[in-house]
Amino acid sequence: MAALKYWIWLTTLPGLTNRSKLRLLSHFHTPEDVYYAAADEVTAVLMDRRQASCVADHSLRLTEQVLEACARIDSFVLTMDDAAYPARLRNIFDPPPVLYGKGSLPLFDEEMAVAVVGTRDATPYGLHAAEDLSYQLADAGALVVSGLARGIDGAAHRGALRAGGFTAAVLGCGVDVVYPPENRRLYEDIAAAGVIISEYPPGTPAERWHFPQRNRIISGLSLATLVVEAPRHSGALITASTALEQGRDVFAVPGPIHAPNSVGCHELIRGGAGLAGCAWDILEEYETRFPHKLRISRSAPVQEAAEQAVPGKATPVGAVPRLDAARYRSLHETERRVLACFATDRPRLTDEVAEAAELPVHQVLSALTVLEIEGMIRSSGPRSFVRLVKLPEEE
Repeated sequence: MAALKYWIWLTTLPGLTNRSKLRLLSHFHTPEDVYYAAADEVTAVLMDRRQASCVADHSLRLTEQVLEACARIDSFVLTMDDAAYPARLRNIFDPPPVLYGKGSLPLFDEEMAVAVVGTRDATPYGLHAAEDLSYQLADAGALVVSGLARGIDGAAHRGALRAGGFTAAVLGCGVDVVYPPENRRLYEDIAAAGVIISEYPPGTPAERWHFPQRNRIISGLSLATLVVEAPRHSGALITASTALEQGRDVFAVPGPIHAPNSVGCHELIRGGAGLAGCAWDILEEYETRFPHKLRISRSAPVQEAAEQAVPGKATPVGAVPRLDAARYRSLHETERRVLACFATDRPRLTDEVAEAAELPVHQVLSALTVLEIEGMIRSSGPRSFVRLVKLPEEE
């Protein structure tokens, strides 16, 4: 506890940048040594009198308040000196010296962790893709990391929890601050079944500039970052850029070509990011590294159907696998209606399906994009598709 108070003192000094904190730790080795260091030596290390003046504040009143708050909310505190501090995070360019958390801290270095990020202003397509892919990742044994923001982040956490998997939420505020407020139920579920992490002490409000900062932690805890829906100037692209700087893999989900939310993902794919249409597209890269963690089956119904499909030919009825009932229920109602209107033994035109489903054509086209990425249908010609799976209720 004695050493911990100096870590909190150093990391809560107003006006001191994270790079300055790390520079001091590199030179003096411990926060306690920084605390007792001579002012002229601190100035020589930082080469910035304004930054050095911040270190002159030796009051421990704020430190005591932070420790009291951590005890009150049952938050753990992890420093860079602790064995449980993830090495993959410690080795990034500017790691947080201290992490606060609620829930169960996993051994990140032993986990196949995937960051799932995207825009807050997500479309139904993006929300479904994020939740479904996160479900697949968690169901296969991966750990899903995201930021608990509205939109794609929330969908990613929900998918992981629905699969009974572990998920980590990295906040841009204190671990006791629920932001956005509408995610309170999700926050509570993650605190109970996963972990909530922040570099900010309890009580810290959500500030706009905190979120780009926390993105380096999201990607730093993960081996791969998956971007689902990102406009051209999305914060998710900052996370992807940070992941690349950290030497991590980046994947992106393609979307409708005219949708603004698809622009960032398509740019990432053109730049060399992996295209992700299912969890296997990501996890196949890591199967041999985590043989005891990952539970990957290449013969899942949708994957099996895609492998059996032959371009230009209708899929034989006898070879069509049955879609898992839970997977079918996870589809949006519109997607289920559209899927049911297609046949497995002959192609149907999208206009015919729109009429049969009693849906506007633009809704059908949006559903088709999801269903094709999921491998449940495939194109058999211009505006023509064939279904690759039997529905649960079909004989």
